[in-house]
Amino acid sequence: MIRKLLATNDDILQLILRLTLGIVMFPHGAQKLLGWFGGGGFSATMQGMTSMGLPAAIVFLVILAESFGALGLITGFLTRFSAFGIAMVMLGAIFTVHAKVGFFMNWMGQQQGEGFEYHLLVLGIALALMIRGGGKFSIDGALQGKNQ
Repeated sequence: MIRKLLATNDDILQLILRLTLGIVMFPHGAQKLLGWFGGGGFSATMQGMTSMGLPAAIVFLVILAESFGALGLITGFLTRFSAFGIAMVMLGAIFTVHAKVGFFMNWMGQQQGEGFEYHLLVLGIALALMIRGGGKFSIDGALQGKNQ
């Protein structure tokens, strides 16, 4: 099972996807976990998201997925698992918050929130990483004796 989870090849495209998604997601996770980048930190995130009706266990998993999942993608460690966690966060965000706003982001400031186009891009990248793994320079590949 773990062998299939770590399986990857030496593809540079997976490296690009992994770094892109990890670098984009890390500030979101750091906002929620550490209060960096203008975020409220762990306690404020727990309080804010549970007040929206989300169970505390789900909020905790969101924080873990966005912070440690992003680091997993950047390093290529448990890439498929990290990408899956981020994909689940994006699906949850679409269905709990963004679907009612529509497709488009709030570019003109005329909507009552942000649409889900960004989330679909994240889902596409995450899906590609779940299918193909971490690629070149990933810890997953190094654990398999690749990336040398």
